[in-house]
Amino acid sequence: MVSLLAEFDLLLAAACLPTGCGAGLLSWWVLRALASDDLAQEAEWRYDVSRINTLRRLDPLYRILQVPLQLLARLNRAAFARQLPEIYREILAAGLPRHWLPEEYLARNQLLALLAMPGIAYGCWSMLGPSGWLSTLMLTALLAWWFRRRLTLQARRRLLLIKRRMPFLLDLLTLLMEAGASFLNALQQGVHEFGEHPIGREFGRVLADMQMGKPRTEAFDNLRRRLNDDEITSIVGAIIQSEELGTPLAHIFRTQADVLRVKRSQRAETIAGEAGVNMLLPAILIMASTVLIILGPFLLNYLYFEF
Repeated sequence: MVSLLAEFDLLLAAACLPTGCGAGLLSWWVLRALASDDLAQEAEWRYDVSRINTLRRLDPLYRILQVPLQLLARLNRAAFARQLPEIYREILAAGLPRHWLPEEYLARNQLLALLAMPGIAYGCWSMLGPSGWLSTLMLTALLAWWFRRRLTLQARRRLLLIKRRMPFLLDLLTLLMEAGASFLNALQQGVHEFGEHPIGREFGRVLADMQMGKPRTEAFDNLRRRLNDDEITSIVGAIIQSEELGTPLAHIFRTQADVLRVKRSQRAETIAGEAGVNMLLPAILIMASTVLIILGPFLLNYLYFEF
């Protein structure tokens, strides 16, 4: 009996040793990743190293899972080559750091879905038994798709916020320029007034591009490519055309602000007109349920009690 207990203690110690080593290595890896040490630069400066260092400081998940994330990004680069430009545009339109590559951000969303996979598998196996593996795969793929869809919705919501505040920014620029301020000073004051609002951040990037020496037309064209919206494109086209023809920008801004207000009123009228059609089906369902609640007891009495 004593020998059996000694053998059991020996086996228990042998089983705990690799478990403890694994837990220690995992803790060391997580602490080392969260330390956010910058990667060493080579003799020749490389933008990619600085980009990765910035992402390591901004995103803890990138620090922890950098190696598998970059491996998965290589697969995404080959599998989703046609979708990557649109994903990158949505990253910029959503206000995310421009240091993200589209394949890396897609890999991040996929890794989040994979990290949630054990919990999904536990829930599916608890309800469906061994046949729940198919549901686990489907729900994991659906979660990865939802992360991708969330990026699109975030970009659209931020673009809507920008379009709502655009007339006010153009009015402010018009007033400042008519008061004698230069375009650069007026834009700087407008960016300061709107602060951390999405329109302030976007035009702040335009201002930063011009301060770094880029031509005004190139800076606004970058704004057009980032947002990729018809109304923004028309405004940027008018600004570029005024730059080429010498038309005063204050007049262009006032005209575009009036056009945006008219379009916003038309869009509100369209939404109000569609509201009646959209409410038709819920109204019918509510009416049918009300009729069933009122007439249901009488029908049951007639069927079961012959009243």
